[in-house]
Amino acid sequence: MRTSLRLALYQPDIPQNAGTMLRMCACLGLGAAIIEPAGFPVSDRHFRRSGMDYLDAVTIERHISWRAFEEWRLAERAAHGGRRLILLSTRAATPYTEFSFALDDILMVGRESAGAPEEVHAAADARVVIPVQPGMRSLNVAVSAAMVLGEALRQTSVT
Repeated sequence: MRTSLRLALYQPDIPQNAGTMLRMCACLGLGAAIIEPAGFPVSDRHFRRSGMDYLDAVTIERHISWRAFEEWRLAERAAHGGRRLILLSTRAATPYTEFSFALDDILMVGRESAGAPEEVHAAADARVVIPVQPGMRSLNVAVSAAMVLGEALRQTSVT
């Protein structure tokens, strides 16, 4: 794995989006986490099709619940420091381009159908938004993850 930066998917419910994001993680050398329950089985043909053979090349940590994920993250923080949770949210005030990312951040996207619940918002160390035109709700979750991860990688790459 190239960096310790990782992408977390909170209860993903569209298999094609989850497969696409995991494929991106494989290609970029990033770890991923899936917080259950997902809205589809990992054997789902749409999930496997969009992830293609890249799913075998990405390290995916599966957490049975939000609580299990948060316990893991806090234990990681206690043991190694860092591990901020950065939530991508249409309700955030800070544009992702104005945020300073760190190499060990966990970027989290919410459910496509419902976003992330209040307890996730409350636990997040920061929340960032992708500004969109007035009257538009949001971008596709996989597009959003790619944009924000691209900026995080740009900021944290060692040259």
